[in-house]
Amino acid sequence: MRISPRHPRAASLRTRAHLAREMREGIVAPEGLIAHGRGEAFDYLLGERSSASARRAERAAAAWLLAARRPVVSVNGNVAALAAPPLARLVRALPRLRVEVNLFHRTPARAARIASRLRAVGIRTVLGVHPTARIPNLPSDRALVDREGIAQADVCLIPLEDGDRTEALRALGIRVISIDLNPLSRTSERADLPIVDELTRALDHIARAIRRPTAR
Repeated sequence: MRISPRHPRAASLRTRAHLAREMREGIVAPEGLIAHGRGEAFDYLLGERSSASARRAERAAAAWLLAARRPVVSVNGNVAALAAPPLARLVRALPRLRVEVNLFHRTPARAARIASRLRAVGIRTVLGVHPTARIPNLPSDRALVDREGIAQADVCLIPLEDGDRTEALRALGIRVISIDLNPLSRTSERADLPIVDELTRALDHIARAIRRPTAR
């Protein structure tokens, strides 16, 4: 489908078409399309720009990640589809940040595809394809983690996450930074540091703040 650059919602339409392709390629789960639409509605209400409170939260997230000894970012299908390049920029800004695939609708093939997508944008080490540990008291496949990643993290950045795992990570003593456009979601309410902003904007703002930690 050709999308006219003059269309007032051209960027949104391109993103939707991209997600549909990523679903056909096995990166995004069908349920992920619904989740994206819900978040997009909130971004529309926010004027599709980062609020002052979001920018403050993003600077705080940069400070938390810089101070962390074992920071990890959790990546699901929507994150890989929507934000692989911004995620790579964040990893370049903070090389010790570990990247781990974590999926609710998990198959070995899908996890491998997502890891391959991340490596294609320059993220050399991707954990979580072959999980080696489990988060207690979490019944879904989101409990499956890597001993070298989320299982030993002190700070975990969880974009587009669910509330159950947010609570489970906090119960382990992990400080949780969320990125979620819905300020009323359980994820936003339960995270130690919620960022209410669109994913790609948030990741780039955090990376910029890490590169220039004294900037305001």
